[in-house]
Order: sequence, then structure tokens, then C-alpha cells
Amino acid sequence: MTTATQADPNDAPVSRALGALHATFGFSAFRGVQDQVVGRVLAGQSTLAVMPTGAGKSLTYQLPAVMMQGTCVVVSPLIALMHDQLRSATANGIRAAALTSVDTDRAQTVARLRDGDLDLLYVAPERASQSHFRELLSEARINLFAIDEAHCVSEWGHDFRPDYRLLRPLLDQFPSVPRLALTATADAHTRDDILQQLGLPANGLIVAGFDRPNIRYTIQPRDNPQRQLTQLLAEQPGPGIIYAPTRAGVERLAQSLGASGRPNGRTVLPYHAGLPPDVRAANQSAFVASEDMVMVATVAFGMGIDKPDVRFVAHAGLPKSIEGYYQETGRAGRDGDPAVAVLLWGADDFARARQRLSEVEESRLAGERTRLTALGALVETPTCRRAILLRHFGENPPETCGNCDNCLNPPKSFDASVTAQKVLSAVFRTGQQYGAGYVEGVLTGQSSERSQKAGHESLSVFGIVLGEEAALLKPVIRALLVQDALRTTEHGGLMLGPAARPLLKGEGELSLIAQPPREGRRRKGASAGSTGAALNPIGDPLFDALRALRRDLAKEAGVPPYVIFHDAVLREIAARRPSGRSELADIGGVGTKKLDAYGDAFLAVVRQY
Repeated sequence: MTTATQADPNDAPVSRALGALHATFGFSAFRGVQDQVVGRVLAGQSTLAVMPTGAGKSLTYQLPAVMMQGTCVVVSPLIALMHDQLRSATANGIRAAALTSVDTDRAQTVARLRDGDLDLLYVAPERASQSHFRELLSEARINLFAIDEAHCVSEWGHDFRPDYRLLRPLLDQFPSVPRLALTATADAHTRDDILQQLGLPANGLIVAGFDRPNIRYTIQPRDNPQRQLTQLLAEQPGPGIIYAPTRAGVERLAQSLGASGRPNGRTVLPYHAGLPPDVRAANQSAFVASEDMVMVATVAFGMGIDKPDVRFVAHAGLPKSIEGYYQETGRAGRDGDPAVAVLLWGADDFARARQRLSEVEESRLAGERTRLTALGALVETPTCRRAILLRHFGENPPETCGNCDNCLNPPKSFDASVTAQKVLSAVFRTGQQYGAGYVEGVLTGQSSERSQKAGHESLSVFGIVLGEEAALLKPVIRALLVQDALRTTEHGGLMLGPAARPLLKGEGELSLIAQPPREGRRRKGASAGSTGAALNPIGDPLFDALRALRRDLAKEAGVPPYVIFHDAVLREIAARRPSGRSELADIGGVGTKKLDAYGDAFLAVVRQY
């Protein structure tokens, strides 16, 4: 595995790449391991690059595609993702096209491919695996195969897609063409599988690291999601995504937050597969173009969107895996500015997840159990969230990160093992068939017709939990479900799980995090979910005017505002106030094509202030 090293700017290929980097994208230097990946591609070497979301994976094939003769074929799983990258590439002067089921210019695209008039050709794995597509490529000059979301090729990955397994014949038909596989979410086992499935050399693995230091991770028990999410919207400006586990949950949250969560007139819209296609497309387009809209969606939303300015991602329920959580939260803060990831969870999430394990193929069962255990550790830990997350991907991070809820406000923990033993004993003695509410009633001595008929009021556990200890029952049951000491029956009752025995015998321990008292309404920007910083200047007439111009240009061109310039570019323009095109060209993110297209318009606005 290759680790990050700084490329020598005096090296001829690196120097040439830096020149193309500035001319095409307006950047004066590479970020992270981009230079290593680009260097290998330019040298004709196949590579697996594991880079966090927002680290600039697409640049590692777009830049070589501009520099080399021929066309780079990009395999991507979603049409929306292809078209989003297509817009951005075209805005930077890159000759790009897509061959998908919704593109109506197929004949023109095929002609451009054959004529050598394309730098990038985007295709889905379904098309790329077909023999007639291989025949088409044999009529053109191909310089690179870029396989995006490469974890989809691995059965060990969290998002396995069989069509990716069918790419190998295409790759093998062009043995001299280098292969670049890209992913943000692959543990060690998945990385090994990707190398094998795509025929990549072991020494071609480059891992940039998984840390997204600009994202603040906050994880809370879900006690009142409506209130918790409404507060998040009130305190967190900018575009955001809220994930709900079901379509019905999406509809409920979108409706309720749309009514109560719009302190500044922000729009809240739903997105899920059950919506009519035209509504779904319209909602997605509105979100991509917006500067402050909130989308409530199922987890598929966002994979096809390279929107850099998402300021928060919230989960109203437990993600399917820790890899899924990392990928979904990674849709926040792609521009590098501060962002927030908030997860609201409940014990019932883990109960449903364990029930779903019965539907998993035997070959994948061990891996899915490991993922669920990792999620349990993430939500229950009193230590650094980021450290738990990064260790899952094989890294050795510092013990604290300074940018998660536990590091910013270290929680206190206490031993709740005795209460846990009482709960487990009550579940066992009542027959392992009753729900949590009934078990709590037995433990606190609440007499009812049901408990009298069942004879449970004569049990030794009846009424043994008194006073303040009663408040611990819900969090203890939640923790026991997370640790698999309790499981739910098919009818919703509680039963003992495999981790119950050590606790009952006094050989195990259950620690609980002491929840801080609920605070009153905080001032704006002061919540645990807030970034604590508003990078975009407030009340700056020049910045506001630059943003308005960007909005008008984007509308005129039919593209999202960030395709014109990112917020960071506008901030630097407002701060530096360039007086001419040469000074504007020195600002990061202003490439040759964008300077020619938009430079005069932005300079005219600067002169007005």
C-alpha cells in the first residue's frame, strides 16, 4: 500500500500536470494523494485509489484525460451522478459526454468518440459489460478506464452490485489501457477483493485515509425526532439532507418539518422511489440548484449528486452499515467548509436490523454481523466517535479529534450492570415474550389485570426497581439490545440474546453514558449539531452581489450555482477584490475556461463596490 508523499514539483511530468491543473481547474497545487494517483495514471499504471468523499477523486481521471490522447471511459453506477459530473467537466472546458438510457444524442456521442473528440465518456456498468459496447470502443482510442464507486464490485462491500462483476471482460480486452478504480468506502477485506476482481496490482493501492476533519459527528438517542430535527434546521444554515429509513417516514418528516422547520422560509421537500418520476426529478433539481433547501429522503438520494455545499446530513434512524453511514455523512462538506453529521437512533433500530439478518445469505452473514456490532460501538461509545469510525477502516487515529460531540463535551459513564441484571432476569422469568413496556411495569411494581392473570406479581423481580433507578430502565434496555444481550421476538417481545449470560453471571459489565440535562432553546449556532462557524460573511454587500450574479449566471446556463464557482471562490473574490483578469486568475478555482466565460462579469461587480 502506498502512503501519501509530496510529489517533486521540479519533476517534468509533475510540472506538466501542475500546469494543466491550473489551466483546467484553476488550482495551483494538488490535494492529498491526487498527485500520486495522477502520476500513476500518466505513467500507464493501474491503480486502486481509496480517497474520502470531497478529496477530489474525479480530478484524478479528468486531468489525465485532458492531458493524454484518446478518451477516458468512466464507469459510474448512477445516471444522475454522471450528468452532475458532466456539467462540471464541461464548465471546466473538458470535452465530455454520456451514453445512458436517457441521453438522446447517442449518434452524436458515438461519432465524437470515433473522431477522438471526447476526453471523457460516462457509461453505466450495465452498458459497459455488453459486447456491442466493447466493439464500439475497439473503433476508438481509449487511454484509461476509470471505475467509480469501485466497492460495488465486492461481495464484501456494503453496496455490492453484480453488474460490476461483469466489467472484467471489457478491461481484459484492452490489456494495455490502465485501470483506475476509485472508492471512498472500502475496508481492508473489500480493498483486497477489488484488486482481485478488477485485475489490479497489489502495489497499485493508494489509501489517502478516511478522515473528514471538517465534519462534526453528533450522535443522540432519538427521543423526539420532530423537535430534534426542527432545532437542527433552525440552527444550521445552508442546504441539508435528512435521511429517513422508510418512504412513509420521509413523507411524515418532510410535511412536519416543512410546516414547522422553516424559520427563514427554507423549503423542505421529500425524495423516495415511490414518488412520480417527474416529481422526484423536480425535487432533486431544486435541491441541487438551491443554497438553503432541505431534502428529506431515503438513503439512495445523494449518490448521484456532487453538490459541494451541503452543510449538514442528519439520520432519523440507524444507517444500514458503518460504511453506509460514512458514505452518507460524506455528502456533507465536500467543499471542505465546516459541516455537521447528526444521527438519531433508538433500540428498535437495532432490533429491526437483527431481524433483517435472517434474510442475509450465509456467505455474507458474518460480515453483516460485524457491521452491526461496529454501529453499536459507534453510537454507544463515550469516547471519540471519529476514532471508532476510522479504526473500522483500519486506521490508527488519535484518541481524540476535537470535532465530535464526545470530544467537545466528554460524557460521564457509570456502571449499570445491576440494573441490567434485573432487566434480563425479568425478561427470563416472564417467559421471554413480553415487550419493553410490560417488563418495565413488572420491574417497577405496576399492577395490572394482565400481570395478575399471568401470575407475574408473585415473581421475585416484581417491584424491585424503585426511585431514580426506574429512569435507567429505558436506556438500559436500549443498551442491552445494542449489545445483543436482548433480542426481539417476531411479535415484538423481548428475549435473551447471546451476550446475556456473562452479564447475568456477573462476568460482564454494562456501562451507560450519563445524558446531560436537556437545555432550553439555544442561541443560533450554539447547538451540538452546529458547525459553530458561519464562513460566508453575513451582511457583506459585495459577497451578496457576487452570489446573486452566480445565481443569475447559473439560471441562464441551466446549471447549479456551484458549477459556476464554489462559495470559497466567492469569499476570496470578496476578500481580495481583484482589479483585473490576471488577479482573478490567481484565485483558486478560476481556470482558463471559467475566466473567459465569467471573469468580466464578476470583475464588473467587484468594481461596483
